[in-house]
Amino acid sequence: MAVKNESIAVAVCDTHAEAEKVVKDLQRAGFNMKKLSILGKDYHEEDKIIGFYNTKDAMKSWGKAGAFWGGLWGFIVGAGFFLIPGVGPVFVAGPIVASLVGALEGAVVIGGLSALGGALFSLGIPKKSVLKYETALKADKYLVIAHGTPSEIDNARDIIAKTKEIDVTVHH
Repeated sequence: MAVKNESIAVAVCDTHAEAEKVVKDLQRAGFNMKKLSILGKDYHEEDKIIGFYNTKDAMKSWGKAGAFWGGLWGFIVGAGFFLIPGVGPVFVAGPIVASLVGALEGAVVIGGLSALGGALFSLGIPKKSVLKYETALKADKYLVIAHGTPSEIDNARDIIAKTKEIDVTVHH
């Protein structure tokens, strides 16, 4: 559920390299990594995935996607791998994990949205934008979501916007 006076910036990244750059840029600027979520697929680039697990806030994976996700799990709190009907398998990290788990457990379906859509909607993202973000994930893009006060999010948007090719939208 959306926190009162919280805003959200959502960056849609075409590649895991772009998503990693956004996360590292925010980290270097002092953005609180506990207020950052990331969602993406990337499993299909592997010929052979051997495994995935999360223990004591450390993610382990084998294969070329492992370096990307393992690096992010090092400083983003909370992680999971979900098979979401209508979207497929998705890696998720950060505060959005709790919203997604709540949506999956409660079978939350808001106006025809998937559980992922319900989780995004519960954060205060408008339905039209939720559909855009679900479509981006289905197209193997990545979402980097910054949660925070309006001033924190305006600052995060400015940091992300320095990379001109990344689409970033703020939801107040």
